[in-house]
Amino acid sequence: MLLVEDEVALAGSIARGLEAEGFSVDVVHDGHDGFSRAMDHPYAAIILDLLLPGMNGYKVARELRAAGNWTPILVLTAKTGEYDEAEALDTGADDFLSKPFSFVVLLARLRALLRRGSTPRPPTISAGTLVLDPYTRSVQRRGAEVHLTAREFGVLEALLRRQGGVASKQEILDEVWGAEFPGDPNIVEVYIRYLRKKLDVPFGLDTIETVRSAGYRVVSDEVPGAAADGAAGVVTDA
Repeated sequence: MLLVEDEVALAGSIARGLEAEGFSVDVVHDGHDGFSRAMDHPYAAIILDLLLPGMNGYKVARELRAAGNWTPILVLTAKTGEYDEAEALDTGADDFLSKPFSFVVLLARLRALLRRGSTPRPPTISAGTLVLDPYTRSVQRRGAEVHLTAREFGVLEALLRRQGGVASKQEILDEVWGAEFPGDPNIVEVYIRYLRKKLDVPFGLDTIETVRSAGYRVVSDEVPGAAADGAAGVVTDA
């Protein structure tokens, strides 16, 4: 078990409690040290503070996940806001516990994480310089992050998963809005326009194509002749 906590007295108290429960615990007080230890040793779980010197806990979690380290992470922090919790989970943490906390609850949550084990990150999906990460729900074009709404993300994911194939309007509706969606099916056209404005227009590209009487597809901006052959949707292990 790795404990990354900059409050020395608190870290010592937690470590002693965990050791009394049979856990072996390594303690560090700095974000950089926590990241290095986590990368160098196969810990069963990590207890991670957010307000750390050197590298904050958000960045530690994000960098570990980006490096392919899927050790379960329990964030333990004095930050209590719902946005703090959402950000911690979005950057790669598996659970969130605010200070002050019950040690009994801390133990229960750790045991739950250990039962769950390390979950591999789902692969990213790309079409040329357009990369979608289902785990972090993030999208990049030419290395720049593009912020999408939940619906926009869903439509793009539906397109990219076809790997260059065509997604019909009805298929997109069923996957993103649900089969029982009572609204106007032309809502798909609206979201396709939103995606083009965010993903194509700023980069001088035209990769989200309309296929007459069939639907839509994404073509690669890096493969010569992509618009003709529809090469897209490369799936890559992150």
